[in-house]
Amino acid sequence: MSVNFNGKSLHMKALGQGLVELCFDRQGESVNKFDRQTVDEWQQAINQLKAADGVRGVLVTSGKASFIVGADIFEFTPLFEVPESEISAFNAGQAAVFTAFSELPVPLVVAINGMAFGGGFEMALSADHRVMADAAVVGLPEVSLGIMPGYGGTVRLPRIAGSATALAWTTSGAPQKAAAALAAGAVDAVVPLAELRTQALAWLADAAAGRVDWRARRQQTRGPVALDADALAQAEAATAKTARHYPAAAAFIAHLKRSAGLNADAALAQEALAFAQIAKTPTAAALVRLFLNDQFIKKKGKAYAKAARPLKQAAVLGAGIMGGGIAYTSAVRGTPVLMKDLNQAALDLGMNEADKLLARQVDSGRMSADKAAGVRAAIQPTLSYEAFDQVDIVVEAIVENIRIKKAVLGELEGLVRDDAILASNTSSLSITEMAGALKRPQNFVGMHFFNPVPLMPLVEVISHPGTDPVAAATTAGYAMAMGKTPIVVQDCPGFLVNRILNAYTLGFLQLLHDGADFREVDRVMEAFGWPMGPAYLQDVIGMDTLAHVVDVISAGYPDRMTLGFQTAPQLLVEHKRLGQKSGAGYYRYEADAKGKPKKMADPDAVALLATIQPGGPEAFSDEETVDRLMLAMALEAGRCLDDGVAESAIEVDMGLILGLGFPRHIGGILHWADRQGLAGLVEKADRYAAISTLYQASDKLRARAAEGRRFHEN
Repeated sequence: MSVNFNGKSLHMKALGQGLVELCFDRQGESVNKFDRQTVDEWQQAINQLKAADGVRGVLVTSGKASFIVGADIFEFTPLFEVPESEISAFNAGQAAVFTAFSELPVPLVVAINGMAFGGGFEMALSADHRVMADAAVVGLPEVSLGIMPGYGGTVRLPRIAGSATALAWTTSGAPQKAAAALAAGAVDAVVPLAELRTQALAWLADAAAGRVDWRARRQQTRGPVALDADALAQAEAATAKTARHYPAAAAFIAHLKRSAGLNADAALAQEALAFAQIAKTPTAAALVRLFLNDQFIKKKGKAYAKAARPLKQAAVLGAGIMGGGIAYTSAVRGTPVLMKDLNQAALDLGMNEADKLLARQVDSGRMSADKAAGVRAAIQPTLSYEAFDQVDIVVEAIVENIRIKKAVLGELEGLVRDDAILASNTSSLSITEMAGALKRPQNFVGMHFFNPVPLMPLVEVISHPGTDPVAAATTAGYAMAMGKTPIVVQDCPGFLVNRILNAYTLGFLQLLHDGADFREVDRVMEAFGWPMGPAYLQDVIGMDTLAHVVDVISAGYPDRMTLGFQTAPQLLVEHKRLGQKSGAGYYRYEADAKGKPKKMADPDAVALLATIQPGGPEAFSDEETVDRLMLAMALEAGRCLDDGVAESAIEVDMGLILGLGFPRHIGGILHWADRQGLAGLVEKADRYAAISTLYQASDKLRARAAEGRRFHEN
């Protein structure tokens, strides 16, 4: 027997007695993945196995800590841009390699030592027997990318583990632990990692010797599969709620219904067609883009962490709910923190916030009581500046008043080490102006947390012209240590996220002035995919807070953000309708059984807002409603990129995804603009420019459009 294959992604060697080990071990990479090179090498190895004499069985292993993490998502972007027929043909060709492996005339066993997701799990399903380490996980997460499995998973999993398991696992995309995989029949044995290879080889030896009827077992996976009617009905009901924006799960269900009665080969052919169809949807393009964006952001975060100074002790200046949330988030991730305020009541409020957050963790079983006690001990409340000379970074989270902030920061600067970083948590105040009051402005940045701090993943790190890049990187590194995603932006009114949100808000307020019904606008934008419509969002934020922030940000861009009429928030504030906090805003609110505010219609709000609609009520189409709000947002997002507020279109898009809950299936505001076509965007802007200066297209946008360029250049 001559078997000796050595590639860049896998190698193969004889083990004796006709047994062969095929090991996936990508050179120069920390994980294995199915890219074109790997599939090509696997085909070569299969061809060698077919040609070799004396092969009696094949063991598949991994040389990495994980098994195979899935397909190479970076290859999806160019693939999904070609016609559907080409995607189907390409995918069928790739999947044929999995089938060729499954048809080798010898028993096949896979030793799953770690993560086996997507194509990695599909590879395992193409074998006759699967042995899984007890700490390993498997799954088919393709729906999170807006697609469905395409390497045989939609065909083999239901025939191995049953249609109910296939429906549950594929439509959810959730990872499955070893015990669940064994109970479902998706794997055949679960063993400690130390015994994995021995147990897999033992089965292979038994199968090669004829003590296991692997041929009969294989034949059972070649025919049709029975559909579980109850599981099918449940899956259809669950996916019906999300299918409009996230069609992949529903597409898989439809494919399973079509292919269940077919033999495996015919079902695989149907899988290639179904995969190509779903790959061409806007949702797939958006979610793949978000995956790649996330990889970019993580890589950039690692660069910040590498350039950062070490942080051993933090401090928060200003307690209360915000300060308590920041202190908790720091301590729970391992950075001890001082929390200072002027009075004991504020400190108590901050510690109570931390205590509530810790109690939720303990009550849910996500944290032990001992761990919670340790986290609480890492938060030191104080009424004095004692020990501030030992801190590496101070996050100022006091009242949103620039005069007070400048005075406090100036005092603080004299009490900390010369190399300590001062960071102001503000949503709209000028970082540059605050820096002007400091003796060491190079160590000063903005650090904008989004509320609620423990839940919102984004932190904007705001640099001013004099910020030391190491200070910005260190602050970003601190945000990462807190489990957040930092985006470093340049100072401007509203920074990145709130500046763009302000344009969206003004687009909404202009629409109301022109006669729109706020309830209809909320309906349309929620149907578009926003978690809540703009009126409801303003009620949640608080009308007084919103009116102040809109005024501050708009004042920074008077050439295009001056509406010139009384706005709905200004009117509602006059009538003490502040939103949820006062019980009435655009809507009326009553506490439900759990004490949470329940939104209810309020005719008084409709009548009040009619007084600032000079032309009376007017019905707008859903298309125009979406266009006017999204266009205002896209134009401002493009300006932020061109002004250098953010370094890339990726960071603009991810800022809105992580900071606002921008609809993921859209992929980001600049991704949306690219898919509209920038020439079309400019044309719409020119059409609406007569309504408001908000819709002015910048010269740089016009140049991009004329050159046929996009915001996302790759």
